Amino acid sequence: MTVETIATQPFQDQKPGTSGLRKKVKVFQRPHYLENFVQAIFDTQRDREDSPLVVGGDGRYYNRQAIQTILRIAAANGCTRVLLGQGGIFSTPAVSHLIRKHEARGGIILSASHNPGGPEEDFGIKFNTPNGGPAPEKVTEAIYTATLHISRYHLLDSPDIDLDKLGATFVGDMRVDIVDPVSDYADLMEQLFDFDQIRALFKSGFRMRFDAMHAVTGPYAREILENRLGAPAGTVVNGIPLEDFGHGHPDPNLVYAKELADYLFGPDAPDFGAASDGDGDRNMVLGRHFFVTPSDSLAVILANAKLVPGYRSRLTGVARSMPTSQAVDRVAAKFGLPCYETPTGWKFFGNLLDADRITLCGEESFGTGSDHVREKDGLWAVLFWLNVLAARRQSVAEIVREHWRLYGRNYYTRHDYEAVDSKAADGLVNALRAKTTELPGQRLGSYTVDYADDFRYLDPIDDSVSDKQGIRIGFKDGSRIVYRLSGTGTEGATLRVYIEAYEPDPARHDLDTQQALAELIGVANSLAGIRERTGRDAPTVIT
Repeated sequence: MTVETIATQPFQDQKPGTSGLRKKVKVFQRPHYLENFVQAIFDTQRDREDSPLVVGGDGRYYNRQAIQTILRIAAANGCTRVLLGQGGIFSTPAVSHLIRKHEARGGIILSASHNPGGPEEDFGIKFNTPNGGPAPEKVTEAIYTATLHISRYHLLDSPDIDLDKLGATFVGDMRVDIVDPVSDYADLMEQLFDFDQIRALFKSGFRMRFDAMHAVTGPYAREILENRLGAPAGTVVNGIPLEDFGHGHPDPNLVYAKELADYLFGPDAPDFGAASDGDGDRNMVLGRHFFVTPSDSLAVILANAKLVPGYRSRLTGVARSMPTSQAVDRVAAKFGLPCYETPTGWKFFGNLLDADRITLCGEESFGTGSDHVREKDGLWAVLFWLNVLAARRQSVAEIVREHWRLYGRNYYTRHDYEAVDSKAADGLVNALRAKTTELPGQRLGSYTVDYADDFRYLDPIDDSVSDKQGIRIGFKDGSRIVYRLSGTGTEGATLRVYIEAYEPDPARHDLDTQQALAELIGVANSLAGIRERTGRDAPTVIT
């Protein structure tokens, strides 16, 4: 076997977003495209070079081929050992756990998260640093800068390896340990949660359904829920990871997990329902005839953390992303815990977690997590809810309604306008940004503007500054509208509009969310000129 040094040219479109580099599969299949980006990782990330590299993905189309290329490049660049999930499979939180457990040099994760998969769909790659978390901006910028100047990459001339055979194999001199992708993660969950108590819950006749959406969490959920916790066979549905996610969109929300939602709101609804996304880091939680918003879920988790063994005596603080509702702020205030507001992107939580400033964190886009790893973790959130349900022996609806009685209800919704023309989306946000200085004091409908700004974050750990993180319009009564462009898609831009209103009166806690927020939604649409600027009459997705 020989190392080939192959001449290449830079690609100008390899700038990673907050969730890594995401493009259509056909872009990654262009000659040298994947190789350039992977070589840039090895050229710039040299910490712990004698430690293993963790590699795996969500099983989407092109996952296997990309892994063979990555292994050849790793071997050619002097990597000595790789930990690889069997079949090329690893959930994103499982990669984070293995990086931390083995003090690895980092991990390469192949996923486009909740985006569709298939030959005509999306693929992605990202690098996780030795703390187990997504690469911070200084790392992604270094990788991107390297791709702008790259002129060669190194590749070992070697045959493909069998990705499905457990055990050690070699690519040149580099050892590749192909491991069970589930066992280490499942062991960690058993350390955090009261599995005996949850087993008793299932033995009592408690019924749940977990929809793995033909994505990566299927094997994890079957092992933990059915094998270790004793949930009946068939509790996990759509549990076999498929390259195209069964022609589905592996995003756990009321639109793309409609089958699960319909079942939970149907006549034979079980007690509990949950789903996770493509790479296993997001979650949706439902009770019988009841949907739990991700913002409320984070607040309920914090409020009940002392019921869970792994968190009973070690809460240091909590953090939420700026667009996430302020429900968790009220719980933190009652407990006397610090509550941090960060930009969207899990890497911002990582600094706080590493500094032991927080124990729990979450974002409105169906992501929740803790200091057990440095990624959001969908199945962890589901197990947290199961532990709370097992301890309290109340329904999901009863727990959430009791929470609202204690803390008030933050009515909250997110309207997504997907695949909007990028120029139109930028124009909308720039126009709003220009208005922020003149809005305070203005009356919009029955609401008076208290403040308006473009969120700026000063990281309390490393003093880094993140500007232009979303337009915030705050009103005198505590209501909010937030506008933000998301970088998680591969076509056009996604405009996200977040609308929130606080309701302390228990007599008004059972209103329909869209009706309760109807006037604010109208204000949000007219203020931004959404219809005029985007041509859209309605959101693509409402959550």
